[in-house]
Amino acid sequence: MSMDRQCVFITGAAAGIGRATARLFSQRGWFVGIADIDAPALAQLAQELGPSAMRFRLDATRAEEWNAALGAFFDKTGRLDLLVNNAGILISGPFESNALARHDALVDVNIKGVIHGCHCAQPFLARTPGARVVNLSSSAAIYGQAALATYSATKFAVRGLTEALNIEWQDQGIRVMDVMPLFVQTAMVKDMDAASIRRLGVRLTPEDVANVIWKAAHYRGSPGKVHWPVGFRAKLFHALNGAGPDRLARFIARMIAK
Repeated sequence: MSMDRQCVFITGAAAGIGRATARLFSQRGWFVGIADIDAPALAQLAQELGPSAMRFRLDATRAEEWNAALGAFFDKTGRLDLLVNNAGILISGPFESNALARHDALVDVNIKGVIHGCHCAQPFLARTPGARVVNLSSSAAIYGQAALATYSATKFAVRGLTEALNIEWQDQGIRVMDVMPLFVQTAMVKDMDAASIRRLGVRLTPEDVANVIWKAAHYRGSPGKVHWPVGFRAKLFHALNGAGPDRLARFIARMIAK
């Protein structure tokens, strides 16, 4: 079947930002594909959203699962207006205090998961006029954050991929953007070991981020609008990093992390 209403596919949809985004888009008339590795929580969300949602148990690190889920979604909808690459994990604390396996897991989920999503979704996005991608980056991609080193590195990778594909896919009519929140009130920040969270606090809700994703999904301005910081502080850090020398950005990051 081919749908008249717009369709979005969201990873990491079972909780936090992904769940808030699925609820928002569903409430505003979109058909929502919800995907997550947490099948029980995903089933609860699917029951809440009802017939406006289609659920997929998805490990974002496995390309074959991406292909199966997106293929089934497109078979039902005939379109893919928006892909939201939201699935991600976090570790914190001194770099050497975390086992290498945990660093590897961040690379697999936060980088490979986004690469897989963009690569597997491209044929469906290209067949949908005005399609776009919103990747979940972070304010940690503005300047590397102490005690969040590998997480920062993965989000810098997401930022770089977003910037590159925003240019590369423009001629295909696919717009690629990212959102860059500071700390958000989700399970990811529970028991987080970083001075920056103690200094800055957790001020954003998942709904705050979902609202910015909604704005990015409907933005009709310049293709050069790629990054969407969420909240006043993230916008300020982003502006200062762009306007000042590297040493200023490093000074701010060091003061936050002390």
